[in-house]
Amino acid sequence: MIKRLVIAVLLLAIAVGGVVGFNKFRDQAITDFFANRPTPALPVDTVVAEAGPWTPTLEAIGTVYSHRGIDLAFETGGVVREIGFEANDRVEKGQMLVRIDDEIQQADLAAAQASLHLAQQTLERAESLGNRGITATASIEEAEAAANSALAQMHRIEAILDQKVLEAPFAGEIGIPEIEVGQFVTVGSTVATLQDTDMLRVDFSLPEQELAQIDIGQSVTLSGESGTTSSGTITAIEPRIDPATRLVKVRAELENEDKAFRPGQFVRVRVTLPAMENVVALPQTAVVTSLYGDYVYSVVPAENSTEEEPQLMAKQIFVQTGSRQDNLVEIVEGVSADDRIVVAGQNRLSNGLPVKLTGAEASEASPDPAPEPERDEDPDTNAFIGAGHAAEATE
Repeated sequence: MIKRLVIAVLLLAIAVGGVVGFNKFRDQAITDFFANRPTPALPVDTVVAEAGPWTPTLEAIGTVYSHRGIDLAFETGGVVREIGFEANDRVEKGQMLVRIDDEIQQADLAAAQASLHLAQQTLERAESLGNRGITATASIEEAEAAANSALAQMHRIEAILDQKVLEAPFAGEIGIPEIEVGQFVTVGSTVATLQDTDMLRVDFSLPEQELAQIDIGQSVTLSGESGTTSSGTITAIEPRIDPATRLVKVRAELENEDKAFRPGQFVRVRVTLPAMENVVALPQTAVVTSLYGDYVYSVVPAENSTEEEPQLMAKQIFVQTGSRQDNLVEIVEGVSADDRIVVAGQNRLSNGLPVKLTGAEASEASPDPAPEPERDEDPDTNAFIGAGHAAEATE
């Protein structure tokens, strides 16, 4: 009985040991398989960096304003009797736009003119009598004061009458009227907007770090959301930097004879800086931004690369970028001319990872194929060599 129990325990121990040993062997085999398995090369798109001319620019967001633009309003109240414009009319300076009822003021003016005429006649008689020594000087002074008072009263009424007529203060395009004939308006009521759109100004802001790169007279390029573009010139730079935003306000002016832009429009502003030579520029998709800085991946030969089996790997390079233009970014430091830089597929890369080029880039970067061995021109020799190869194949 004891002997059978010992034999059963031994058999159980052997079985358990075999299972444990097999599992360890299997795990080690799997580990060795994946450890020795080569990492597959990832396909990437690349460009070859080139040094060439570069025109740096500064970009900003601006708002368009008319060179002269106001909202027309009344200086006095009353009932609108006449409107002398329609929406989008071209009006000239001094043109009558709106007339308010002025019958009472016209009657007051007639009375003031009559009073002035009487006062002037009284003054003339007093001066005539004074010259003959009949009237005292005080009487002449009183008559003169009465005439001046009557003249001032007439001028006051004329000024009120002028306020009853709204005239265009400058030439421009008038907007949609906001009043109707017969409507009662009060002081400050808006009539319409008047904009001189032949010349526009654009206000935008730049960081204080870029202030040293701009100056009055520099050219700017404006582009709207609809695709319209135009050129202008910087005419003013605010002498004070906003302490809250650290931005400086800049103003540019441009001609707008073709009416490509409208006041209040949102535009993108690009300030053109002096051109530079031998600058390396890459597509913006090549640059990856991280907490540690901007970097790119270059494609270089791998450590185990040979002439017979060329292999490539990705190399991470931290770069310092400069200005941006269209879809290109200036590389100030980190990349040299003729470096092959990854522009697509870098989101799966890490430093030292094998890569392979795709498309036409692969044929450009691959080494030239080995030349075929020269064949002997002797037909007998060629036939002999061919027979030898045939015999080898048969064997």
